[in-house]
Amino acid sequence: MFPPHAIGRTVAVRTLASTGREDQFASVVRGKGQPGMKDDELRRRLAGLTTAHLADACIRARVPVRCAPASVRAVLPHSQLCGRAVPARHAGSVDVFLEAFEHATSGDVLVVDNGGRTDESCVGDLVVLEARAAGLTGVVIWGLHRDTADIRAIGLPVFSTGTIPTGPLSLRTRSADALDSAIMGEWRVSRADLVLGDDDGVLFVPAVRADELFDLAETIRDTERRQAERIRSGVTLRTQVRFDAYLDARNRDPDLTFRDHLRSVGGAIEE
Repeated sequence: MFPPHAIGRTVAVRTLASTGREDQFASVVRGKGQPGMKDDELRRRLAGLTTAHLADACIRARVPVRCAPASVRAVLPHSQLCGRAVPARHAGSVDVFLEAFEHATSGDVLVVDNGGRTDESCVGDLVVLEARAAGLTGVVIWGLHRDTADIRAIGLPVFSTGTIPTGPLSLRTRSADALDSAIMGEWRVSRADLVLGDDDGVLFVPAVRADELFDLAETIRDTERRQAERIRSGVTLRTQVRFDAYLDARNRDPDLTFRDHLRSVGGAIEE
């Protein structure tokens, strides 16, 4: 298990320096001044949610909905991943990934920026194996991969835009901030972000809002489950959300939106 439109665009994201400590991830995942979730608690809660629930929670919390482009899909179907982002901007050499692993902690996710290129792959089976050896929980690539059969056999969740046989075609100048942030489509991702992935795609959320967003997502999930169960028992969604009352009210007030009506009746299918 495990999309609404973005309501804003990140301009600058604070980068957190790695300490190499196992508890660093927990120190980043906090909200409203309360102690943050540890990585095992994060994964336990995520197991009962989907990225769709969390995307809706972002909208409700007025947090920009930062999804990887729709072309970024799981190499192995039904993959799930979650962890703190470890960004790396590829410039034609694997060294940037190896350096990223030096600063990573167990449970992190490698986020690879290859500019969405379609003429070369930037990650193969050796990088994925090394990521697993470093304790990472997955890899997300804004670009292509290769060695698909081997990657599937490794079993570590890998999300990319697709595959191509050729590796890097040239060695480019590496930027000074290659390990500070990665671009995913229109979004900038840093070590201040969590990476969440499943069959619907990949979502990036600020770690400092994790508690709040997970609470909202669980509320949305529970409401939708109750609605689904009632539909199965014969009570239509139109009845549950009093759709006839909405149509009558809209006739009186053409400016009334369905979302306004849903809020008044406690519906959660939109926000």
